[in-house]
Amino acid sequence: MIIWLASYPKSGNTLVRSLLASYIFSKDGNFNFGLLKNIKQFPDNSLFKQIGVDINNEKEMYKNYINSQKIFYNKDSIRFLKTQSCFVNKEGFRFTDGHNTLGVIYIVRDPRNIVTSFTHHFQQTPKQSLESLLSHQYLGEKSEKHALTYVGSWKYHYNSWKVFKNYNRYLLIRYEDLISDTEQTFLKILKFVSHLGKKKFTLDTDKFRNSLITTQFDKMQKLEASESFDEAKINFKTGEKIKFFNLGIKNDWKKILDPEIKKSLEKELQNELKELKYIS
Repeated sequence: MIIWLASYPKSGNTLVRSLLASYIFSKDGNFNFGLLKNIKQFPDNSLFKQIGVDINNEKEMYKNYINSQKIFYNKDSIRFLKTQSCFVNKEGFRFTDGHNTLGVIYIVRDPRNIVTSFTHHFQQTPKQSLESLLSHQYLGEKSEKHALTYVGSWKYHYNSWKVFKNYNRYLLIRYEDLISDTEQTFLKILKFVSHLGKKKFTLDTDKFRNSLITTQFDKMQKLEASESFDEAKINFKTGEKIKFFNLGIKNDWKKILDPEIKKSLEKELQNELKELKYIS
């Protein structure tokens, strides 16, 4: 069954996937980018092709979201899937159901830092980044591998996945906590996965330690410099890859975010920012 790793773009999903992949899919806990292949992104074109769905027909894809997820169904095993989609019905068809889905780990990040991250990653102005964040029509990029994803606004995205709270199948992870206390936050994630799988939790301390060490930001930067990272974007002006692991702790909205954009964002997202303790 599926455990969703759900998040708005540029919210820390890659770090959570890297930690889980290194701990669960390696022998010793040492991370490499190849391990991320064990956690597919959804919607994924290859899944639809397996069940004979035309990937150029968006309505047919929405109609077969749940059918494509049945490929992973096994009540005795867990499959992680990354998604940047909001939890929504499209064209009258549900994103997933209780038969295929075991639970959700939702990674959230202060949207003020998402604006600054968008600006760098998508090579756009801060104003354009703000507009994307607030747009109900915001779509993820379509590629050869990945189908068009309905992301929606940050506000709608965050609130849409909270439905799983009602079923005790939801774990909220703040990116900021993941950075400031990686050990305890990752431990919380592993215990949640164990709880969903109804298994007694036992920690492999050596693998756990190696996972923490080899997924540190500076280690990931060095790894990206020596290996190719598939999720890095191409600079449309120069044709060169933009470093995925680039800003790190330098991405501090307090120092680099335009005051007017900050004001607009805090006004629009006041309730959610308070709920998440980003503002008082």
